[in-house]
Amino acid sequence: MRRLVFATVLVAAVGVAAPATAAVPHSSATTHHATSAVHRYGPIHKITHSTSTNWAGYAAINSTFNSVASSWTQPTATCTSQTTYSSFWVGLDGYNSNSVEQTGTDADCSGGQASYYAWYEMYPKYPVNLSASAYPVRPGDQMSASVTFSGSRSFTLTISDSTRGWTYTTVQKGRAQRSSAEVIAEAPSSSSGVLPLTNFGTANFGASTANGQSLASFSPDKIDMVSGGTTKASTGSISSNGSFSVTWQHS
Repeated sequence: MRRLVFATVLVAAVGVAAPATAAVPHSSATTHHATSAVHRYGPIHKITHSTSTNWAGYAAINSTFNSVASSWTQPTATCTSQTTYSSFWVGLDGYNSNSVEQTGTDADCSGGQASYYAWYEMYPKYPVNLSASAYPVRPGDQMSASVTFSGSRSFTLTISDSTRGWTYTTVQKGRAQRSSAEVIAEAPSSSSGVLPLTNFGTANFGASTANGQSLASFSPDKIDMVSGGTTKASTGSISSNGSFSVTWQHS
């Protein structure tokens, strides 16, 4: 899940974030503060009977997972005067554990303007957003990402934009249960709760895999994003090769 710590606590948050920034293997990847906020990603919020207040997509459970991968077309943010956020990612853990190893992209809105960028996080550490100049993301770009357990608490996180011709890989350390594998569209959160969801239209995820097999072969949990009786994003059926779509419904 994506968390935001707002500017009122920005100094303290950046102090905590320093170790994650130092671990970035490329100087062109930096901590990036979008809309005066530090972005967080963490475990799922309040999942009950295949609904969540902040996740939509599929989660494979009831096994030990060493890898997850998927691809997607970067959605287009339709912005109004409202500040909104959305993220699209692959990850291990977070469904029924307190850590998440994940990488993905965002489509956010502020002041009527859209922003797009890529990131990774080893929650509960703070995230690292990739430099927008070195690793640009635009709507319609063909993205792909994977998270792989490499042994000895090491995880290899890779995200690529084949449209722009770049790939970013980092190896990070973390304690993890590897109890779930997810491909998710998410409404970010702050310390006060889930934030308004950007109108991203439909996010189309391509063939998704876990442990090298189709995500569909694990009979994954299909999750719709629902809050207070309002469906914010709905998840379509998953095909045999692990492809599916998530459609925005409400902010």
